[in-house]
Amino acid sequence: MTLSPRASDEQGSTHFARLNSQQCERIHDATLRVLERTGLIVDEPEALGLLRAAGANVDGNLVRIPEHLVEAAFETAPRSVSLYDRNGHERIRCEGYRTYFGPGSDCMYCWDHRTGQRRRAVLADVVDAVRVAHACPNLDFVMSLFSPSDVTPEVMDRYQMEAMLAYSTKPIVYVTLNDETAHLDATEMAEIVVGGRDALEQRPILACYKATLFPLVHNREAVRTLLDLAERGLPCIYSPVSTAGTVAPMTVAGATVVVNAGVLAGLVMSQLKREGAPFIAIGWAGEALDMQTMVDVYAWPDHRAVYTSLLHWYGLPMWTLGGVSESKLPDQQAAAEAALTLIVDALAGGHMVHDIGYLESAFCGSLTQVVLCDEIVAWIKQLQKPVVLDDDALALEVIEKVGPGGLFLSHKHTRLHARDRLSAQLFDRRNYADWLIRGGADATARAARWVDDVLAADGGAPRLDDTTLGGLRAIVHRAEDRLSPGS
Repeated sequence: MTLSPRASDEQGSTHFARLNSQQCERIHDATLRVLERTGLIVDEPEALGLLRAAGANVDGNLVRIPEHLVEAAFETAPRSVSLYDRNGHERIRCEGYRTYFGPGSDCMYCWDHRTGQRRRAVLADVVDAVRVAHACPNLDFVMSLFSPSDVTPEVMDRYQMEAMLAYSTKPIVYVTLNDETAHLDATEMAEIVVGGRDALEQRPILACYKATLFPLVHNREAVRTLLDLAERGLPCIYSPVSTAGTVAPMTVAGATVVVNAGVLAGLVMSQLKREGAPFIAIGWAGEALDMQTMVDVYAWPDHRAVYTSLLHWYGLPMWTLGGVSESKLPDQQAAAEAALTLIVDALAGGHMVHDIGYLESAFCGSLTQVVLCDEIVAWIKQLQKPVVLDDDALALEVIEKVGPGGLFLSHKHTRLHARDRLSAQLFDRRNYADWLIRGGADATARAARWVDDVLAADGGAPRLDDTTLGGLRAIVHRAEDRLSPGS
């Protein structure tokens, strides 16, 4: 199978690839061998039926997928997937080298910027995180960031969805628990907000981030979610995520092959269910345990942007990871690792970069870290803007008029373009004396103050009407009632 690398779009050449076409082809061929010879487990009856009917070798729940099914899936899978805001405006288009940014989800702990202490997250933290992400001008979508410990664990994903729909108009990426009704509840809640099933399918405001059990073990609930969303024409971010050294080989190349096999299996199943179903692939492979600490490290450099290159070679929409840190608090390490991972994913052309705000290898989330990363994202977006080379930008007449030794400070051209450069909202650019006069606060303290100002303000997303809010709460209560004996 021969595919050509995708050309860059309006962002010019501000990107790079870690793999060339020959390397991509080699990984692809190795992936086909795994799919055809080793196979994978699929624990979902309808998917097994679809695969068997299409010509896959199905032995119980072990499936071996031939190359022609992969090629057929590439023929029908869309090369572009869009998400919309609550008002029906397209805000994300996963294609080419367009890059969008947002927080992560489901951190057990919150780094409380008010106390400087780590504590278990609660539902109020989920709401605060959504409000902060909504207010961050450079974040393009929202996630829940925290797992609330003060609600029924089995239905906490419904509480998270309620908060995201109520407190932000931005596109939503949601995660569901091991419950085959969870994604149905989530889409029903979104339908209430946008005005019905047809409206949601025409302009989806949400995508489900669905992980499989292992890259080569696709559990029933994950596959059921994939198939249901495919049938509806709603985007699914399919995630056969792995940790190298445990459920995938320790080498980056070997782990990439295993993850890619899981992704392509998901792609095949989605297209067998409905040709043209929107499919977003997980965009990284090869993150590993640190064998000295046994911690799942998020900010490794080794694997970063490798799988991204392959997905660009395929031309598939992708979901990547940046803005992360192993640090235990928003400190210098957190800032450095967040900036490095964000800029690499952006320059590699990751479409939707998530996990902004993660500390402690995804165990802890921080609102101040979200805000600091928003400023980093602003810097990256400015870097990726096309270089303007028109007559006004080249300024030849201005240069001639000012002449050698002259100053451009008073020329109207300078006044006209003085605001073109990135204006820092959080990072301090004053001189030392002015910085001291204004309190001498460091960046983390300024970020904390910004968070408090956002949460104290009455602004934010326009409030949903009482009928809509009541409809969302009714679905949450219905999910709670299902847990009751005899329901």
